[in-house]
Amino acid sequence: MFLRSFSVQTKQGNNLISSLRGSPALSSSSLSSVFPSSSALSFPPRKHGKDFRVSASLETNNHSLTGVVFQPFEEVKKKELDIPVAPQVSLARQKYTDDCEAAINEQINVEYNVSYVYHSLYAYFDRDNIALKGLAKFFKESSEEEREHAEKLMEYQNIRGGRVKLHSILMPRSEFEHAEKGDALYAMELALSLEKLTNEKLLCLHNVAQQNNDAQMEEFIEREFLSEQVEAIKKIAEYVAQLRMVGKGHGVWHFDQSLLHEGDAA
Repeated sequence: MFLRSFSVQTKQGNNLISSLRGSPALSSSSLSSVFPSSSALSFPPRKHGKDFRVSASLETNNHSLTGVVFQPFEEVKKKELDIPVAPQVSLARQKYTDDCEAAINEQINVEYNVSYVYHSLYAYFDRDNIALKGLAKFFKESSEEEREHAEKLMEYQNIRGGRVKLHSILMPRSEFEHAEKGDALYAMELALSLEKLTNEKLLCLHNVAQQNNDAQMEEFIEREFLSEQVEAIKKIAEYVAQLRMVGKGHGVWHFDQSLLHEGDAA
């Protein structure tokens, strides 16, 4: 007896059929040894003793038969994808380490501290006996910007499922006179140092994200902070250079007026 009809759908099906067509009749056990178990072959009973048919089932190995590689209902069973039930545990948190969470909270504190110093500078230059309104305006806007940075970090902490912890803020000094440099230059040099310090802290924060393989946190820091920070450093560095050129006299007032009216033309 010869095999008249053979039907199976596997990657090697064509080669197997050609090698079996015209060969002597094979038993179920013989065919099973030819095909791997993953092919899920079935052997229906013969009818009238004439035909012997083999068919492949899709039940045991979808990948080998259909090419499906993603099975969501199986993969969501992973332990790390379990949804917590405790009310105090974040539902959104995923691959967000304790180190990253702590580093974000530290950067929030840095931003608030710098904002506090700038707010003190604003109050100083706004005094009636100092009356440098342009510098007061500049430092007030700078203070608000640093506060916005802190709030942006707080929002990101909540997005990732962390917990915001606000640390203590040091009281800044309130007097900025400097006999040699004058208060304007001294204040602007202080601002430049603070911006460089903030940039250094941001780079450390970025490094923490790298060490913990947190690509999303890296992208967030790069997009929201790093480019803006180097631009701020360049801008304040130019202000320092200009104040060094004008000295402590009448030139400071002209510099102050340029800050006061900056952006008016727009």
